[in-house]
Amino acid sequence: MGFFVLFLFLTRREGSCVIVCPTLQQDLVSFSSPLQMLLSPARPYVCSPMAKLWLLPLYHEKSTGKSRMALAAAGVLLLLIFPYAAESRVLLSLDDFGAVGDGVANDTQALLDAWTAACSTGEHVFLHVPAAKSYLIWPLTLAGPCREEIKLFISGNIVAPESPEDWPAGGGEWLHFRGVSDLALTGGGVIDGRGHRWWARSCKSKHNATENCTSEAAPKALHFENCQDVSVMGITVQNSQQSHLTFTRCSHVKANYLRITSPEDSPDTIGVQIVSSRNVHIMDDLISTGHDCVSIVGNSTDVRLRAISCGPGHGISIGALGENRSYHRVEKIKMDTLFISNTENGVRVKTWQGGCGTARKMKFGDILMKNVTNPIVIDQHYSSSNEIPCSSKNGSAVAVGEISYMDIAGTSASERAVTFACSDASPCSKLSMENVNITMAGGQNASAYCHQAFGKTVGVVVPDSCLAEEDFLRQRRVPAAAAAEEEGGEDDGDGEDDQ
Repeated sequence: MGFFVLFLFLTRREGSCVIVCPTLQQDLVSFSSPLQMLLSPARPYVCSPMAKLWLLPLYHEKSTGKSRMALAAAGVLLLLIFPYAAESRVLLSLDDFGAVGDGVANDTQALLDAWTAACSTGEHVFLHVPAAKSYLIWPLTLAGPCREEIKLFISGNIVAPESPEDWPAGGGEWLHFRGVSDLALTGGGVIDGRGHRWWARSCKSKHNATENCTSEAAPKALHFENCQDVSVMGITVQNSQQSHLTFTRCSHVKANYLRITSPEDSPDTIGVQIVSSRNVHIMDDLISTGHDCVSIVGNSTDVRLRAISCGPGHGISIGALGENRSYHRVEKIKMDTLFISNTENGVRVKTWQGGCGTARKMKFGDILMKNVTNPIVIDQHYSSSNEIPCSSKNGSAVAVGEISYMDIAGTSASERAVTFACSDASPCSKLSMENVNITMAGGQNASAYCHQAFGKTVGVVVPDSCLAEEDFLRQRRVPAAAAAEEEGGEDDGDGEDDQ
């Protein structure tokens, strides 16, 4: 039998593979492609970081001795050139663990067993969900830490159970990754939450009879919690029961080249939700849902959004922040190259009345809006009837400031294109409007509204800016601070009782 070295340059950043296969002639007959052979876990191989496809025959019955020696020398040379060639990788397929993939059989245990094997392996793992199949997966948690990097290559479909009645009680998420590092999801496949029955029973559904609805929160579809160095790229996440893709207390995250979709009337179906996470990059995505395209809440910092198509839905939101006296700090947010169309809001910052914390150092730039009801919004008056303020004396609010809006154009579906509704207790400061041009969809002039909003205007701004000058805010704060100090001195005893 022939002896070959198959040098595979996979078009992925992590590199290519050198496969040693003494029966390649049979393999090339039994497998329809080199990639399919690669996905067979029975083939030993090692990997090396390169990027294209080569086939090097080191022996063939019809080849001459000189050609065999030359090709053999070339193969040895390749192994010497690439210093990481000895780094082994393990290939696993979901089908190898008993998965059926017909969309009816329960393949949850197969995925759990495959994950356990991948997580415990001391080598980089490539876990494949084969194409042209649908794997029914029930709610489960795939936990870390794992010994090495895992790449979950989803070529087929992963689908959720349809009926809410069949789900376990208190199921807050569907596919839950917890405490995992160095994880990548890719492959061009589909994760389908099949959330239609969840939406139909929700009290927030526009088509639901109120007497038959429930206010119980639906599960999150794909949830990463306490993870770091996570990449989700090149897949479709659709019809989530609630949030499609959620990152909670994660760091160094990439969510790129994604297609996230659900019907416009599906309640609470957030596209990407970032909760108390840092160093998050969301780029080159198409998001069309029934709620926020992207929502940033909690204590999140260093978040970058770029090249996003958003709509329909509720637009892109920072917040709501400061609920139930909680302290939230969101800062260092940058968004650019966005297309937002047919949404309820464009770019919005919202905070709860009486909340605590800060929302600052944000840049919104190079944004095109089309038929957006509320294109630019800051709302510090978000509230509910049972909200408890941080301070019972002088009131409080999440401090909002250092926010710039630059090179934003488009059309508003309402007469008011800009709303800065800020708090008396903590006015918005250091806002900046530069080269903003938003008119009504019919060509009429739109308007801007400001309350306790201070900042500057640069260049042409349409509608006319209503921002007050920062000098006036500084003059206000001096007597206000003196009055607060005097009042505090008179009520020292009461202050101790309040604590």
